[in-house]
Amino acid sequence: MASSTGRSDALKGKVVVITGASSGIGVGIAKEVARAGASVCLAARREDKLAEVKESLDRDGGHKTIIVKTDVTVRQQVKDLIKAAEEQLGPVDVLVNNAGIGYMELMKNLHEDNWERTVDINCKGVLNGIGAVLPGMMARKKGHIVNISSDAGRVAFPGLAVYTGTKFFVEGVSRSLRMEVKDHGIRITCIQPGDVTSNFGADSVDEEAAEIFKDVDPNKYLKPEDVGRAVVYAVSQPQWVGINEILIEPTQLPNV
Repeated sequence: MASSTGRSDALKGKVVVITGASSGIGVGIAKEVARAGASVCLAARREDKLAEVKESLDRDGGHKTIIVKTDVTVRQQVKDLIKAAEEQLGPVDVLVNNAGIGYMELMKNLHEDNWERTVDINCKGVLNGIGAVLPGMMARKKGHIVNISSDAGRVAFPGLAVYTGTKFFVEGVSRSLRMEVKDHGIRITCIQPGDVTSNFGADSVDEEAAEIFKDVDPNKYLKPEDVGRAVVYAVSQPQWVGINEILIEPTQLPNV
């Protein structure tokens, strides 16, 4: 039950690990799961930014928050992240694979280093997260893995080919994994945001691709907290309820 302050106890006693938690959607998710009573482990490469997020969450109180500097492309660092979370907070109930990157660019312009970086973070990062939590969840016969996908995991977009491909990858892995672990008490959810206020595409240098998106009005975008509430909804359902996917888009910018 939500209180007059917007807090609830929907995730009280739960431990949630969030990657990519230093900005954008990751911060929105952190705020909402903390408001729902969860203990939160924030992970990202920028430790100074994580500290700022932690300070903001701590002002609200009612939960415990820790930070762990993590590069999701480094498998051992992700395993160490989960170990740190379990030692300081307890067994991980929910992993939110949120770390991601996207560039607005046309394939013909051959930004191949960006292609590789996108695959490393968006694909390998998700696999590293799954590999780090799955053994413990299997042993406990419970757990929830939330993969932040995109509406680009459902339809293809010009100027976002590699990003779109990585999100199709996330969707495919999630669907297969869901079927593999359904009898082990583990649930898999894909959250598919549309346009959200964030730093998505901030490092793009392909001016030709940027022309495709120049007329999109950022005032119509979702807020990161909107995605956070979708995560809380998915992971607070009774054990027998599986929320396989949630497509969340601005009402004025429907892409799917």
